[in-house]
Amino acid sequence: MRVAVLFGGISAERDVSVASAAQIMSALIGLGHRVEAFDLAKGRLSPADVERVMRAKVAPVPPDPVRLPTAALAPRLVEELLGVDVVFLALHGGAGEDGVVQAVLDSAGLPYTGSGHLASAVAMDKDIAKRLLRASGIPTPQWVLLRPGADPGDIAFDGPVIVKPNAQGSSIGLTLVKGRKDLDDAVRTARLRDADVLVERFVPGREFVVGVLDASPLAVGEIRTQSREIFDYAAKYQAGGALEIFPADIPAAVDKELRDLAVRAHDSLRLGAYSRVDFRMDHKGGIWCLEANTLPGMTATSLFPQSAQAAGISFPELCERICRLAARS
Repeated sequence: MRVAVLFGGISAERDVSVASAAQIMSALIGLGHRVEAFDLAKGRLSPADVERVMRAKVAPVPPDPVRLPTAALAPRLVEELLGVDVVFLALHGGAGEDGVVQAVLDSAGLPYTGSGHLASAVAMDKDIAKRLLRASGIPTPQWVLLRPGADPGDIAFDGPVIVKPNAQGSSIGLTLVKGRKDLDDAVRTARLRDADVLVERFVPGREFVVGVLDASPLAVGEIRTQSREIFDYAAKYQAGGALEIFPADIPAAVDKELRDLAVRAHDSLRLGAYSRVDFRMDHKGGIWCLEANTLPGMTATSLFPQSAQAAGISFPELCERICRLAARS
């Protein structure tokens, strides 16, 4: 199979995307596929550039926006992609995960991995996604959306909240706010990444993730942060930032509830072949769905591959299945 791995772009998650691409390309080459590398913002990569990608690591802090490429879509990218069997999307955040790239590929008739353009756009917009989850009867923490120019002082602050960009991933721009005096600074931090800001009730307790592949749930994993209170970008990508336990050490009934809710959330957002759904469980055992990721990380330590591995699916097999699902859709 001729597979184009598309990654990079101008998102704040560019580094994560590059690291995901390196793992995916290595796995697909090992399976005997003809693999070609494309940067969303630069186009087809030279062999020397590919070598650099294969050595990529995720920095403990997101890239400074001034270091990111400026072109959202490389000239002639679609023309260069024509003829491939599958476009494997190793994109995260921004124009890579919000449906824009998916719409371009749809218009060119190119099969690609992940969810379609509408589902991608809906899931990336946390406010809209939470509205759909709530309408489907899936518990999600109460929230307020701050539009551009809205005053955080107008919020009826009640206990700790999570402040984050409305359309961003990898917990970039996310802050746990325990007192009203810190709310303005947290909103300003989030607005560096998105004009719309979500202020969401913080659920003290435990954090879980569940992968979904081809309409079936994978293993439940638990995240226990080590040096930080929340699973933010630093906790995800700094050594020792978090302990990730797959499968989670939980009663069978809780495991089943989380797996069932993950599939319900996946379906309520009309997602495609795979996703990762994130949850919090409060101290009384109540489960709350935070969000669903349409293109979850595929780095060596990412949560979705760990969820698959714990379900008996190796990383190369996971990449193969994702490709096959895209090719047949």
